[in-house]
Amino acid sequence: MRKQLDFVYSWDGQTALFFEIIPQWNDPTNILELPFAKLRFVKASKIWKLYWMRGSGKWEAYEPKPECTNLQLSLDEIDLDGYGCFLGW
Repeated sequence: MRKQLDFVYSWDGQTALFFEIIPQWNDPTNILELPFAKLRFVKASKIWKLYWMRGSGKWEAYEPKPECTNLQLSLDEIDLDGYGCFLGW
């Protein structure tokens, strides 16, 4: 299954980017890393800001719950994806 779909993240000390890893539909030898969520920690206010990737390729604040003081609650929001913004399933 990992060859068909996988998830990874990158961390730069303040921002976590979440990617979906999939083969390109018309060339399965070409593997795509598609960003779908971003969490940024704001040290001054000790909050996590949650963003989703629009079809235009721009990040937008996740309006139902854009900020949270608890990292796990932000991760749960991505997993729940009640508005279909992150993976659209």
